[in-house]
Amino acid sequence: MKLIKGLILTVLLLSGTTSLQAGGGWPIPKGKGYFKLGEYFIRSNSYYSPSGEIIDIATASIYITSAYLEYGLTHRLGVTAYVPFFSRATLNEQVSSNGTVLAAGDAVNSLGDFDLSLKYGLIVNKPIVVSASLTFGLPLGNDSGGDTQVLQTGDGEFNVMLGLEASRSFNKGKGYVSTLVAFNNRSNNFSDEFRIGIEVGHKIGSKVNGALKVLSVNSLNNGNDLETPSNGIFSNNIEYLAITPELSYNLKKNLGISGAIGFAASGKRVLASPSYSLGIYMNF
Repeated sequence: MKLIKGLILTVLLLSGTTSLQAGGGWPIPKGKGYFKLGEYFIRSNSYYSPSGEIIDIATASIYITSAYLEYGLTHRLGVTAYVPFFSRATLNEQVSSNGTVLAAGDAVNSLGDFDLSLKYGLIVNKPIVVSASLTFGLPLGNDSGGDTQVLQTGDGEFNVMLGLEASRSFNKGKGYVSTLVAFNNRSNNFSDEFRIGIEVGHKIGSKVNGALKVLSVNSLNNGNDLETPSNGIFSNNIEYLAITPELSYNLKKNLGISGAIGFAASGKRVLASPSYSLGIYMNF
């Protein structure tokens, strides 16, 4: 129980700042924007331990309903916001083979941790474009919720992440490749992180787009070795390699739907099951 009393994400996903931003290295055009309403969830009875081994746990689930917004203030400068306005974390009841309740179930509902970013185009109108981003992670989620006080919808720490993204289109603009490097400075005795990612996408027909995202999150292990619960995706010294295929379908010129499945090929202190994302988006 002492292990479960510690602190545990973001990172999502395996969600939020764990994925490449929608625009890659291209700056957001002035007066233009992108909006997405999304649902992310993961349910798992296995967990990547601090040593990277997969262990069995009581079934835990996390559900995040969020809004994501990009808007161009100038031809080089834009703002983005990730707003998980409803998050739910649950822990299933544990029952023995003879029906005895070993541990009661638990649940918490709250906001999640918000991300607010500024994004600036360093190199524009070139075959390879480069943008820099500054992201502020706001600890608005619950880091010790439920009756047991071990469920989280956030990690409880304020963080500042500096990132660089480079992108290039190919096949006459039908495809693109984007890369990401980022340094995430975390407060409250959390270790800082180094992140590196790549995303490749291409049009499939006239209305369907496919993408494959790979993100590696690595802890610098320069904070306190805080105890972490094994029932979520929020943690100190979290590490993982996430592989996420995604498909989107354009319903109309500026409106579409998307779906993705995220796989953690390896990890430490994170749930060891696929995550699922659904969304509806619009360009304006």
